[in-house]
Amino acid sequence: MKAFYPSKIPFPFLHIDTGHNFPETIGFRDHFVAKLGVDLEVRYVQDSIDQNKVQEETGKYASRNSLQTVTLLDAIEELGFDACMGGARRDEEKSRAKERIFSIRDDFGQWDSKKQRPELFQILNGRIKFGESVRVFPISNWTEEDIWNYISEQNLDLPSIYFSHKRKLVKRDGSFLAHSDYLNLVDTDEIFEDAVRFRTVGDMTCTAAIRSKASAIEDIMEENKLSKSSERGARIDDKRSEVALEERKQGGYF
Repeated sequence: MKAFYPSKIPFPFLHIDTGHNFPETIGFRDHFVAKLGVDLEVRYVQDSIDQNKVQEETGKYASRNSLQTVTLLDAIEELGFDACMGGARRDEEKSRAKERIFSIRDDFGQWDSKKQRPELFQILNGRIKFGESVRVFPISNWTEEDIWNYISEQNLDLPSIYFSHKRKLVKRDGSFLAHSDYLNLVDTDEIFEDAVRFRTVGDMTCTAAIRSKASAIEDIMEENKLSKSSERGARIDDKRSEVALEERKQGGYF
């Protein structure tokens, strides 16, 4: 917004909607794009399921998080995007640490950490071959603390779920998931209510909350400093294996 002021942002926003989002996320998305006056393209994982391009997962840990890769790659090809910007950062997760600011993807949207270009002295190479695309992570070198400092300085709006609030929860394998119709409940799940917040936000099926009373930015920053886990430590989908996120990225995931 600052870079192009006083003009509007000259490219569209893209959301791959799994259909399992937090209501607060969708509400904030619509409010935000209206405020900015930008075009929003939405593509739905449900359409990929209906077209038999992906298959809905079943069982206790069923999630649509990995399914959205197919929808994303189809959207990039359909809309003719050669660059897609995202907010990933190196300190989020170990596979993110292998990323470049300009992350080259091949003709199939796949990522190979060994084929990424060096970015010495912040010299970035955005050249791509026909069929290739690039994922761009402008705040790759920022930390979680940097993000919250910037939010505080700029008085930015945020979805309410980043702050402490009371919520109906499902305790599963030591994690606290938001209760929703998208979860496949089992006998061992414990349902209760507590004050929580979310440090990272994905689908309701794979994003766990943390117990918290932090309702102000200063409290959140202090709580994060004392935390023993990483920002994405509450992402259930990252815990499927040691290389869960890296495998999804290699297949085309953001």
